[in-house]
Amino acid sequence: MSTLDPRIDKYIAGSADFAQPILNHLRRLIQVNCPDVKETIKWGFPVFEYSGEIMCNMASFKEHCAFGFWKASLLNNSKGILKASGTSGMGDVGKIKSISDLPDDKVLIDFIKQAMLLNENKIKVSKKPKADSIELEIPDYFIKLLNKNKKAKATFDGFSRSNKNEYLEWILEAKTEITRDKRMATAIEWMAEGKIRNWKYVK
Repeated sequence: MSTLDPRIDKYIAGSADFAQPILNHLRRLIQVNCPDVKETIKWGFPVFEYSGEIMCNMASFKEHCAFGFWKASLLNNSKGILKASGTSGMGDVGKIKSISDLPDDKVLIDFIKQAMLLNENKIKVSKKPKADSIELEIPDYFIKLLNKNKKAKATFDGFSRSNKNEYLEWILEAKTEITRDKRMATAIEWMAEGKIRNWKYVK
């Protein structure tokens, strides 16, 4: 039986009007086709776990939604529906602005079933080194905080790609919303002072 998380109800309710039907549709597909799914929130986004491992996740931004499978690179994607994404498990089907942007339900269900089998068999994705050439997507909640502090925003806008990614990865890797919020507050404070993420180690 699915383990539902009321925080995801709150997340969806707080998303933009266009995003709510998309997120509800994806959530319902996962629940119906993976009855033992466990819902949670990680990195500030809804995450769906199965057989003790992350299976997939979704997120809403200002103008689009993202949906991805944690082990997307191992799924049978012969029709090229899944695209390479900048962060693990995020945005494998591109920017979703309406339900019509999603692949057919039959296709998504097939990916869900494949992802379930991978988790049941404890098959892992080979880790690859992070590439500085990939820039992470900036969450809407972080953009809002940046816009409230002109000095921090000016510093962030002037950062190189790698300097931006250092802050974004630090924030997105937080395991709880409390930790995420603390890291964002610290990030804003440091950037308002013109500091990079690892300023303490710069001689």
